[in-house]
Amino acid sequence: MYDKVTTDLNFVEREKKILKFWQDNNIFEASIEERKGCQPYTFYDGPPTANGQPHIGHVLTRVIKDIIPRYRTMKGYNVLRKAGWDTHGLPVELEVEKLLGIDGKEQIEAYGLEPFIQKCKESVWKYKGMWEDFSQTVAFWADMDNPYVTYHNEYIESVWWSLKQIWDKGLLYKGFKIVPYCPRCGTPLSSHEVAQGYKDVKEKSVIAKFRLKGSRDEFILAWTTTPWTLPSNVALCVNPDESYVKVKVLVDEKGNVLKKDGSCSCGHDHKHEQAEQPAKISTEHYILAEALLGSVIDGDYEIEARYSGKELEYLEYEPLFDYAQVEKKAYYVTCDHYVTLTDGTGVVHIAPAFGEDDNRVGKAYDLPFVQLIDGKGEFKPEAGELAGLFCKAADEPIMKMLARKGLLFKVLKFEHSYPFCWRCDTPLIYYARESWFIKMTAVRDQLIENNNTINWFPESIGQGRFGDWLKNVQDWGLSRDRYWGTPLPIWECEDGHLHCIGSIEELRSMSDNCPDNIELHRPFIDEVKIKCPQCGKEMTRVKPVIDCWYDSGSMPFAQWHYPFENKELFEKHFPADFISEAVDQTRGWFYSLLAISTLIFGVAPFKNCIVLGHVQDENGQKMSKSKGNSVDPFDALARHGADAIRWYFYINSALWLPNRFHHAAVTEGQRKFMGTLWNTYAFYVLYANIDNFDATKYSLEYDKLSVMDKWLLSKLNTLVKTVDDHLENYRITESARMLADFVDELSNWYVRRSRERFWTKGMPQDKINAYMTLYTTLVTLAKLAAPFIPYMTEDIYQNLVRNLDKNAPKSVHLCDYPSYNEAWIDEKLEADMEEVLEIVVLGRACRNAVNIKNRQPLATMYVRADGKLSEYYTSIIADELNIKKIIFTDDVSEFTSYSFKPQLKTLGPKFGKQINALRTLLAGLDGNKAMEEINASGKLTIELEGNQVSIDKEDLLIETSQKEGFVSDSDRGITVVLDTNLTEKLIEEGFVNEIISKLQTMRKEADFEVMDQIRVYQSGNDRIQSIMKQNAEEIKTQVLATEFIFDSQQGYSKEWNINGENVALGVEKI
Repeated sequence: MYDKVTTDLNFVEREKKILKFWQDNNIFEASIEERKGCQPYTFYDGPPTANGQPHIGHVLTRVIKDIIPRYRTMKGYNVLRKAGWDTHGLPVELEVEKLLGIDGKEQIEAYGLEPFIQKCKESVWKYKGMWEDFSQTVAFWADMDNPYVTYHNEYIESVWWSLKQIWDKGLLYKGFKIVPYCPRCGTPLSSHEVAQGYKDVKEKSVIAKFRLKGSRDEFILAWTTTPWTLPSNVALCVNPDESYVKVKVLVDEKGNVLKKDGSCSCGHDHKHEQAEQPAKISTEHYILAEALLGSVIDGDYEIEARYSGKELEYLEYEPLFDYAQVEKKAYYVTCDHYVTLTDGTGVVHIAPAFGEDDNRVGKAYDLPFVQLIDGKGEFKPEAGELAGLFCKAADEPIMKMLARKGLLFKVLKFEHSYPFCWRCDTPLIYYARESWFIKMTAVRDQLIENNNTINWFPESIGQGRFGDWLKNVQDWGLSRDRYWGTPLPIWECEDGHLHCIGSIEELRSMSDNCPDNIELHRPFIDEVKIKCPQCGKEMTRVKPVIDCWYDSGSMPFAQWHYPFENKELFEKHFPADFISEAVDQTRGWFYSLLAISTLIFGVAPFKNCIVLGHVQDENGQKMSKSKGNSVDPFDALARHGADAIRWYFYINSALWLPNRFHHAAVTEGQRKFMGTLWNTYAFYVLYANIDNFDATKYSLEYDKLSVMDKWLLSKLNTLVKTVDDHLENYRITESARMLADFVDELSNWYVRRSRERFWTKGMPQDKINAYMTLYTTLVTLAKLAAPFIPYMTEDIYQNLVRNLDKNAPKSVHLCDYPSYNEAWIDEKLEADMEEVLEIVVLGRACRNAVNIKNRQPLATMYVRADGKLSEYYTSIIADELNIKKIIFTDDVSEFTSYSFKPQLKTLGPKFGKQINALRTLLAGLDGNKAMEEINASGKLTIELEGNQVSIDKEDLLIETSQKEGFVSDSDRGITVVLDTNLTEKLIEEGFVNEIISKLQTMRKEADFEVMDQIRVYQSGNDRIQSIMKQNAEEIKTQVLATEFIFDSQQGYSKEWNINGENVALGVEKI
């Protein structure tokens, strides 16, 4: 009938068999084919880079990207799931440099650009097979046989077309600006790339002394966090509206400001030095912001003069260094409102080559442009003893040089966030150079408007982190002075005329030397010349390639080679219905998609976006190989299987929060949900095979069902309705938690309460009902959970459905998603059963409190609740808790009393002098009445000295006193009281239950089949023997025993302690 199901939780081997089934039967392809012509639903895959290995975070992104398309397919949509490969950019170049043993642009060009590009092409596929195996293993379904590849000519041509559109709109331009620049890679970066590479670093800042021109002892104090820029200084800047002062100080020969008692500002004890020789004291005069005097000057000072910032304008000073030969007026004070008084001295130094504000001020005052740093980030030869030093490494030498000159006022340690290259991890510098930009500032309002049409999960990302980014959007630094990337399609003639090419056809029509099979990469494209449409002279392509993020953001149209072909296909699938990536893509792929789509099409490129948190280790630390806390995804998959890891990521926490991944948590999640579902399925198969029960030969007759069956079907249809709504609205974690709760109740309530129905001899209607209810539930669950755990649900479906009906869909993933039957949803039934469960939970808590096992029957339980349950439900409670009688009552105060005291730690500060009055008032309360109020609302409202006051439960010390022989517990308006007094009859019944339990355990340990009959042996305890003789029929019936043999042992035997009585029991199969 059904294939036998083992109950071990080793799902890895089962998953391998299911994967082979999918591949042999082309199930993914069938899921696409069968939905052709249906309403389209589009998913865009943020393409991975195939020259890097997958990490555990990629499991998270893959499984989230898979669940929604899988669900939508089962809902009847034609889901586009086209895979892609991101192949351009610095990561590839860096990998090839390592492979070839070369370092930097000079060595690349010495090696040869053409062979280097060929190596890049080969490198991008280094881990292609690994990525494909990885994707298959985690059950990420996408069309990987026909992927888009960003280095293919067709893709590049579409990118060129889009740049031509932007060019024609006047939004693509060349500018000389301060740009974030990586000296290692020799290229500028865009602002959204910079945002991905910040690190917290500890560095030194400097307050330098700029000597006033013509003066010996007057200085302007200026602060900088980048000492390496001081040799390029050409001006100082103050805020024109702030107040500045000149102060007189006494300094020692080392420049330390002295206090009136003769001590210096450095804080050291110099008494021994003074004994040796008199200290040399001199007077100096400093100009700085008045508001910052106290934080800058540690010693004593005397204010000599006050100025507005404007009054200091054009005040001249002497340069700190003489490396720069300037041809314009320099070395004077300028004014600008960007200078603040939050840090430093209220005076900043200006180096127009190294800061956006510096550059702006430099242009406003026509300052000379001094650039002492070359493209490698090193000081140029004219920088004297600094020549050849990497700029960041020059901080210490510069400080020492200033100290020798007597121009170093103070060195401060500070910690700040500094940008590093997100690819090679080199500190970035802000560097003036010529670059190509897209004028994003021109479409800022439209970007914000389009962003507001997107459903972000969570909303705070779209309106917060991402929305704020858009409000402050900067022009996109597009060009990269590199090699492996989409070439910028702009040609220039010697007269400076520019032309943007938008297609291969246009290129050929304007060129006399363009090959028919032109490859759109450097160096091949660099050799193609075109005729200038303005002057007729020869035009040469400008050297840069473009930001690879532009490639990624072009995938909605470039994957189809739009607009050159597939026009209808693109328009049908644009914009996307769904995308998902990690939070770092807010300023990466998410931004580039939105930016390009806004520029080209004027709309948002996607409708719904789930933003994922990063995967951390179990302690919340970032994973890295250097820390030794990284997890190999292939090892994790081989250990747990894909379903277990998928399930862990779905249910663990909100998807956008950091996910702590560790093996114990995955195992626990697998056990609680997958293990419970699998064992429930195994239970059905075991007994259905024993009874040869074929579900296709029966129907589910609702009117004949028991209350328990109707309850389960009501819960099932509520589950279907709710999970469907959650997934429809991208609430994955909420769906998973509902599934987990349902499976727990299915196993630990329905199946456990219904077991004896499956053990009944023959096939009465009630047994048919139990089988059909459980079968219907399991099959529905397999379909409902298929997008979450695709392997296990396929395994269950094949056995329960396909084994009986070969005409059923070949795979669970080819089925329609379940729909709910509103007529079977009974809210009152569910509410009543929920109350039963709450009472049972409280009853078990009471038993645990007094250490009485559930197998020990008790006489009475009293229940106080809003409504009295029917006899049917009270019989369930009695059976579950092994209690003879359940009594509902409105008053349980005779069994329990409560007293209250204030938590002084929290209420003391709140009530102050009233605390004693509060203590007295609480002591006089009707404890039971007050506890009812607290259980209902979570707080207690009282009147204290004429004022009404509410006190939270957590702010009260609650003491419980219970009547001897009784134990109680309360929650959510329900109170239960157990009578724990035991009669001899109850004690004997408890022994019988324990004996049955031990024998059932021994049957399982001896590996007997469910229906095997046995002999039971007992020895070593007269009291147990007497109880077994008096209750022989009941025990025999429960354990399928034909006879008891006393004072003897055979078969499988074991020593037990039963309620303090030592006894030997044995079981033997007949």
